[in-house]
Amino acid sequence: MMAITENNSILEKLEGLVSRYEEVATLITDPSVIADQERYVKLTREYKELGEIMDARKRYISCLNSIAEAKDILANESDPEMKEMAREELSVNETLQPEIEDEIKLALIPKDPEDAKNVQMEIRAGTGGDEAALFAGDLFQMYKKFCDSKGWSLSITSVSEGAVGGFKEIDFAVSGDNVYGTLKYESGVHRVQRVPATETQGRMHTSAATVAVLPEADKFEVNINEGDIKWDTFRSSGAGGQNVNKVESGVRLRYPWKNPNTGETEEILIECTETRDQPKNKERALSRLRTFIYDREHQKYIDDIANRRKTLVSTGDRSAKIRTYNFPQGRVTDHRIGYTTHDLQGFLGGDIQDMIDALTVAENAERMKANEL
Repeated sequence: MMAITENNSILEKLEGLVSRYEEVATLITDPSVIADQERYVKLTREYKELGEIMDARKRYISCLNSIAEAKDILANESDPEMKEMAREELSVNETLQPEIEDEIKLALIPKDPEDAKNVQMEIRAGTGGDEAALFAGDLFQMYKKFCDSKGWSLSITSVSEGAVGGFKEIDFAVSGDNVYGTLKYESGVHRVQRVPATETQGRMHTSAATVAVLPEADKFEVNINEGDIKWDTFRSSGAGGQNVNKVESGVRLRYPWKNPNTGETEEILIECTETRDQPKNKERALSRLRTFIYDREHQKYIDDIANRRKTLVSTGDRSAKIRTYNFPQGRVTDHRIGYTTHDLQGFLGGDIQDMIDALTVAENAERMKANEL
């Protein structure tokens, strides 16, 4: 084994993580840690992440050793076959080295603790009247199909339908693996250019809808005094037969909340009519209340993160125009990274993973640069 750790900044950065990995491996077997579920979950997640880095470190050291050994053979060996084998080994590992280095650099970027969370999403029709509502409906179907393809669970919490279809606004929750880390890039203004079905003259219109993706608040993160909540029940309206008119399954909550920015107390009003089961509607209304308060009270934190990162991809600005869906040209363009796909129908059919991957790569490249890795 050749000494390859000298003057290698990447291995120096990894050295401190070796002892932490061993420490965490011991902690997650400690009964007192296992009994503290919140701490145990965090430590097992850290153990998994560190394990991946340790695996990359092992492969990196092996790669560097192979390069050193191949160079030694080329310098000192006279056998032509040995030298030819060494040249091949050197070529393979010199190609592999920067790939593993990039993998390690990416793994060393501090993870956003929000990424693993479930989300509450909101889609609002913007400028464009009925056509904007139809486009908001198209966006919802796009996300629904994408969530289905990922095996995620989607449940609607609140909906206001458009006059000719689509939605004036629709709120829904998505749960699954790494949901916020995947969908966070979707926040912003989505613009559509097409001839609306409602247009008799055949003129192209530009309409917009706003998408907001909020990490779902955990119960322990938001302090809600449930005794202060005022509940009302009411009969749901809409499709559903006689049951809708006879059973008061819809719930409405009112909650006095002190705005930390102004110091004034505001009343939060939330309605939930999604299911015919009143307790389930209450549970979903509470979840939305937690997320609403979490979003407001953590806005300064989010702004600070956005200011620190200032990446092209995640500006934190929900009013930013991020994407255009152009029907005459059959294309979708993301303005943050200049990424265009000409499969507009496939994209609206939920095939958005390539776009998300490109956005992830762009943000990771900026974060690596910001972390000087």
